[in-house]
Amino acid sequence: MNFPDYPPQRGSLPAPGNRLLDSLPADDLAHVAQLIDTVTVEVGDVLYEPGQEIRYIYFPADSLISLLAVAEGRMTLEVGSVGREGMLGASVALGHDVAQVRAVVQRAGQAGRIDSAQFCAEFSRTESLQRLLYRYTDALLAQAIQIAVCSRFHVLEARLARSLLITRDRLQSEKFHLTHEFLAHALGVRRVGVTKAASALQQQKLITYSRGNIEILDSAGLEAVSCRCYELVKDAEVGGMTSAFL
Repeated sequence: MNFPDYPPQRGSLPAPGNRLLDSLPADDLAHVAQLIDTVTVEVGDVLYEPGQEIRYIYFPADSLISLLAVAEGRMTLEVGSVGREGMLGASVALGHDVAQVRAVVQRAGQAGRIDSAQFCAEFSRTESLQRLLYRYTDALLAQAIQIAVCSRFHVLEARLARSLLITRDRLQSEKFHLTHEFLAHALGVRRVGVTKAASALQQQKLITYSRGNIEILDSAGLEAVSCRCYELVKDAEVGGMTSAFL
C-alpha cells in the first residue's frame, strides 16, 4: 500500500465523512472516532488480497474502493464497490478474518481506518454498530449477487453503463477517472471490449471518454441503455442503507 509519509491523524473523522459512521448515535460515534486513523489512499493501492489476513477496517470518505473477485490469480471481476456509504472489512466482526476479494482503490481520497482487533472489541460492546453492520453486509451481498448475474447474462455495453452509473452514485459526481485497464479488470473482459462499448456509448452522446476521463452527459439515456441490474443494485443498497441508518 502507498500511504503518505506523515503520521495518520488519530481521533478525527475524515471529511466529508462516512455515512455509516455518521449514522451512529453521537455518544457511540465519539467513542469510535477515538480509535480511527485518517489515512489517504491512492489510486491502485491494494488494501486486501484474497487469502490475506484482514488487519484494518476502512470507512471511505471521498475515496472509492473496488472489490474484485480473482480467479487463477489473474482473472478478475468486480463484485461490488465501497464508497462513503459503506465500509470495507465488515466480515472480521462476523468471524471471518481472511479477505475473500482483492480490494483496490478506484478513486484516491481519505478513509477512516481502524485496527481489526479494536473494531471487533468495539463491535461486541456497541449495539448500534452491530445493527449497522448486519444490515450493511446484507445490502453488500445483494449487490454482489446481482452483479454476478449481470456479468453472466447481459451484454457488455449494458454492463458498462451499469458500472458507470454505480460509480457516479458512489462519488456523487458526473465526472470521474477510470482507465480502460481498470474497467477491463472490473468487467472481466479485454481492453478492446471496453473500447468498443465506451465508443458505442459516446456515439449515442451518453458519455464522453478521453484518456480515462469520463463525463456522463445524459443520465436518463445511460440508465435506459443499462440493464435493469442497475436499478436492482440501487434498490437493494437504498433499502439496506435506509434500514441501517434508522
